Amino acid sequence: MIRRNSMKQGLKEGKSYIGTFAKMTDPSTVEIISLIGFDFFIIDNEHSHMSKETMENLLRTADISGIIPIVRIRQNNRSMILQSLDAGGLGIMVPETSTRADVEEMINNTYYYPLGNRGFSPSHRAAGYGFMDGTEYARMANENILTAAYCETALALENLDDMLTVPNLDVMWIGPMDLSQALGVIGDNRHQKVLAAVEKIIDSCKKAHVAVGTIASNAEEAKSLMDRGVQFIGLSSDQAMMAYAGKQFMKELREQK
Repeated sequence: MIRRNSMKQGLKEGKSYIGTFAKMTDPSTVEIISLIGFDFFIIDNEHSHMSKETMENLLRTADISGIIPIVRIRQNNRSMILQSLDAGGLGIMVPETSTRADVEEMINNTYYYPLGNRGFSPSHRAAGYGFMDGTEYARMANENILTAAYCETALALENLDDMLTVPNLDVMWIGPMDLSQALGVIGDNRHQKVLAAVEKIIDSCKKAHVAVGTIASNAEEAKSLMDRGVQFIGLSSDQAMMAYAGKQFMKELREQK
């Protein structure tokens, strides 16, 4: 049964939320992320090798744990969006959206009538396998599913203001590493060109009253982003946190010798 996504309304009210990326496939990862206290997590179907069955099991674990699950798909594809939401995702993130038409396509494939034209079936997991009234499910899905487009290409920077006017877009996500490539400084997301582009995106989102999101590598960076008005922050990832903790443990051990 579809759950209420409090983040969707909270973002409109100016609240900030901290999540992380789930790249590992064991459901215990989601349980741990929830116990840590993250508001949401992003199932990374773009930069990981995750099956549909694995994704669904992570979504089941999210329901048990109470954390909000967002699915990042590989591309702006109708079937990928449909299957991610039918399985129980409470939000969708679509990379490489670079034009108004791209965002409109994402919105159309995410929402049911009258907001969009998502393929309708009341018998999938998110609708309780048919135990939920279909009309009520469609209404709740439109009210609770969060949409996030991406600004991570040179073309998206050019079209940003137009993209932000698409109705029912909740978040514009900044992809700093892809921006570094688009701006000719690949791998250097601290380059002045990238930093200037990030500030431009944040300012444009504020003017358009669309929440802005991006990734943070540590708590200090996350706090700085929130202070600048970024509301939807992906802090590190399960893999990166494990690597960080492991390196820290080994550093402490070596220092004690």
